[in-house]
Amino acid sequence: MILSGDIGGTKTHLALFEAVRDTLQMVHVRHYRSADFQSLIEVLAALRRELHVPITSAAFGIAGPIIGNRSKLTNLGWDVDGREVARFLDLDQVGLLNDLGATAYGTLRLGPEELVVLQEGTVQAERPVAVVAAGTGLGEGALVWDGVRYRAVPSEGGHTEFGPRSELEIELLRYLWKRFGRVSYERIVSGPGLVSVYEFFRERSKAPEPSWLSEARRQGDPAAAISQAAIEETDEVCSEALELFVSVYGAEAGNLALKILATGGVFVAGGIAPKILPRLQHGPFLASFHDKGRYRSVMEQLHVRIAMNDETALLGAAHYAVIMNEL
Repeated sequence: MILSGDIGGTKTHLALFEAVRDTLQMVHVRHYRSADFQSLIEVLAALRRELHVPITSAAFGIAGPIIGNRSKLTNLGWDVDGREVARFLDLDQVGLLNDLGATAYGTLRLGPEELVVLQEGTVQAERPVAVVAAGTGLGEGALVWDGVRYRAVPSEGGHTEFGPRSELEIELLRYLWKRFGRVSYERIVSGPGLVSVYEFFRERSKAPEPSWLSEARRQGDPAAAISQAAIEETDEVCSEALELFVSVYGAEAGNLALKILATGGVFVAGGIAPKILPRLQHGPFLASFHDKGRYRSVMEQLHVRIAMNDETALLGAAHYAVIMNEL
């Protein structure tokens, strides 16, 4: 049985897969709140108490850089040591890879019914593929062909400096500067980022926050409450915030695609995209994606798809567990 993990700042997802011919079939899946545990090993111990099955291989997508088979999660603080995890699982080794690496591998396993085409474009075989995913943070990565298979390239591109493209975005940058100092794309294109953008527009508008929205933000996920109000058009400030969020998301997706010349395609993954699908399809995402000056025509030819499967990273980590002995 293959153990797969998607380890994030908010949630830790673990799944068991069986390899059946050329497919991976999920047998069990468990979801845990990361803040309820002190380490990945504590979560694995909880899984073992629930499920008693032999594990033959394992790999984990981690929300942080992997250096020397170790990682410190960017938005959680856990230290994950691959050797300690392998000993706990009674395995010779486990795979640790950046969470966007896991997501990138997962896109290779998605079927047409799990994807929404945002721009048809043209796919060139064996050419670079860009993967961008907004959730608790902003992940960026790529797939490159090594002559035999696609290999994921780790990246922390979401932490590069935000580049404003208008007077409004310059105003937003100044607002975020005062709060955070350095401003990365993740400060805007992520769940917490959407909340910050909303607070910028709320302060700018001078309009008081409706009581029903205040309650929704307190009771649940603030970013989800804001995006829902925007999509339902029940609050103008929320609509403005999501509009700018989508615009910056498209611009940064285009930056990544341009940097690696992603003629193999672009995947928009992560937890946020499926929840704001109407705004991605009909909002400013593609306009910002295309707006690359003399390279507009190149951007208009790229194949852009949205990954709708919220377990793409789990699927990708399982994929990596299968191939890691061959790499």
